[in-house]
Amino acid sequence: VQLQASGGGLVQPGGSLRLSCKASGFSLDRYGIGWFRQAPGKEREGLGCIGMRDINIKYGDSAKGRFVISRDNAKNTVFLQMNSLEPGDTATYYCAKDYDYYCGSNWYVKNAYESWGQGTLVTVSS
Repeated sequence: VQLQASGGGLVQPGGSLRLSCKASGFSLDRYGIGWFRQAPGKEREGLGCIGMRDINIKYGDSAKGRFVISRDNAKNTVFLQMNSLEPGDTATYYCAKDYDYYCGSNWYVKNAYESWGQGTLVTVSS
C-alpha cells in the first residue's frame, strides 16, 4: 500500500494548484481518502475527505469554498484543487488512506487513517 502526493510548488497569492494523490497496491475507490496539511511549527490539519464512490465528501473550515476534492478511478488518483491561495496556505500537503470506505465523523483526526503519502510542499508567495 503506497500513496504518493504530487503537484506542489510555488504559486502567487490568488493562484491555483491541483495536487494529486496516486495510489499503488490498492484501489483508491474502495476507501475514504483524506487530505491534510502541516505548516512549520503547527499541527497537521485536516482539509477534507472523499468517500468511496464519492459516497460522502467532507471539508474542513480552511478548505470550504476554496478547495475541491475529486477522484479519477481510472487513474487510481484523488485530487485536491486549491483556488484563491493565500500565504497562510503554505504547508506540506499529505493524502491518507482511511481504514474505512467512507469519511466518518472523525475524518479530520490523523488516527482515522491507516497509511500516508510522503507529502508535497506548497508555497504561496509573491
